[in-house]
Amino acid sequence: MSAQLLDVASKYSLYSGSIICSLGIVGNVINILVFTQLKLFRNNRCAFYSTVESISNIFYLLYSITITILISIYGDDGTGRFLIWCKLRYIIAQTFALTTFTMICCTTADEYFSTNYLYNLRYMCTLKLSRYLAFVFICIWIIHSVILGLFFNLVPSIGCAISNQIYLRYTTYFTYPVLTGLLPIAISLLFSLLAYQNVRRIVRRQLPIVRRRLDRQITAMCFIRVIAYGCLATPYVSYRVYALSYPISRSEPLQFAIGQLIQDIFTSLASLNFAISFYLFIISSSHFRRQVKFVLVKKCWNRWKYLCCFRNNQIAPDNIEPEDIN
Repeated sequence: MSAQLLDVASKYSLYSGSIICSLGIVGNVINILVFTQLKLFRNNRCAFYSTVESISNIFYLLYSITITILISIYGDDGTGRFLIWCKLRYIIAQTFALTTFTMICCTTADEYFSTNYLYNLRYMCTLKLSRYLAFVFICIWIIHSVILGLFFNLVPSIGCAISNQIYLRYTTYFTYPVLTGLLPIAISLLFSLLAYQNVRRIVRRQLPIVRRRLDRQITAMCFIRVIAYGCLATPYVSYRVYALSYPISRSEPLQFAIGQLIQDIFTSLASLNFAISFYLFIISSSHFRRQVKFVLVKKCWNRWKYLCCFRNNQIAPDNIEPEDIN
């Protein structure tokens, strides 16, 4: 029975991971193209944060599909056999996950400030400051994740787990429930609601129509992104807290197999957070749909077609061999 459950968990993880990874990479690449190619978004701070988030998402999805392939080939992810991989896996996952969640918070916070009716708050945030904050946060999460990885060791009968009890409590009661769960969800939801209130009053202010439309578009995109983030992250975070508090030994094969299947289901739901931002933006904003069409058709496709035609139309000079003069 346990072997069958592990086989089901492995196949579910492989198929769901492959689909999520494929759709996620395509969506995040299109996000990057739209936010970097359109002049409307080029100097927009929210677009910058979303671009960083999309880059982080791509790396996380590539890491995730690597784990899935290892499990499908070898039956496990290898963390229970190799100490370096045991540490490195959690360093990579934690870094990219926290970077993505932080960028979501920064996007919503920046949208609140940019739509605020107070002049000082509106112009307090600049693109230079956004780049600085993104760099600082990424460095902080790298350091935090490296420290986290140092406390992972190969524990007999359990596998790769945190061996230090103090840091285990820190991870159980702060890292998962707060850093990757409650805190970013609360911050992003709060600023999304505040930005929504600002946008409702934006008609009364003397602002260009293009700016109003952009603020409304980004606010709607951020709001639906935050709702999806909260719904998808909560089950996984809750289960991880439980799993760290009550780890299941491999000597209990049935319980271990059930736990593995539940973890794979919740992991796939959490992985959607790194894959669906583009599709949420498409659903929530008709302006974004037109912008995607413009970038893909008018810019990328026409540019690619021009390059292909240019290469085909190049006239190569005839190689005329000189005649021998005797």
